[in-house]
Amino acid sequence: MERRDVQGHYEQLAAEYDEHWAYGPHYITWMSARIAESLRLSSADRIADIGCGTGMFAREVARIVNPEHALLCVDPSVAMLRQIGTPPPVDLTPIVASAEGIAVGHVQLPYGQLDAIWLKESVHHVTDPAATLRGLANRLAPGGHLLVVMLPTSIEYPLFQAALDRFAELQPDPELIVDHLRAAGLRPQLRYVDYQLRLDREKYIGMVRARYMSVLSMFSDSEIKKGIEEMRAAHPEPVLAFPDRFAFVLGVKPGEGR
Repeated sequence: MERRDVQGHYEQLAAEYDEHWAYGPHYITWMSARIAESLRLSSADRIADIGCGTGMFAREVARIVNPEHALLCVDPSVAMLRQIGTPPPVDLTPIVASAEGIAVGHVQLPYGQLDAIWLKESVHHVTDPAATLRGLANRLAPGGHLLVVMLPTSIEYPLFQAALDRFAELQPDPELIVDHLRAAGLRPQLRYVDYQLRLDREKYIGMVRARYMSVLSMFSDSEIKKGIEEMRAAHPEPVLAFPDRFAFVLGVKPGEGR
């Protein structure tokens, strides 16, 4: 199976990324609200979105929270960060860096400590999750919150079977992330949140063709074409209805901070 590098995948997808991930008019607002409430964000918090992509969730979180300090939008893809705007909104600060770079302190941040960090569907790209989450935990102020939003190892998407199998093979277990946060000195908790999706079949097929999920970048053009044929046969209905289930893994740093 043809492999493509993840950063190259997102560089190519950047201009259309929001279109592919904005499942419906309420999805981004819904997810951003869940992130803000899980982190118990206040306007005084120093906040970072690690692996922010185009900043679509950070932008909405900033609208909800109205932060006093600019929310840090961290991503290794310049093309993705460029979608935030030029110049960026005053409440968002783009930073070109990986999660690993932030964790080990190779990147200078505007704030010495952070009150809240989240990673949404990016932890599976991290080469050493235990070390990276430990490093991010060290960036937290006392009482700070670190949230990992991720898919479970099994998903009910109407994808072709080879893609579902490859996803299950590569996706880390949320329980393992709980263990990593505990080992990093945080108090962890895990909950699952569901969002019911209804998408026009042809729109979803177009998203798959564009490889909207990083796992799809591991399939060649011919494999994607074959997979789409399989999807059409398995799902003749014009509207696809399926649950999007997310694990919210939260770690809280001991202390009096917030």
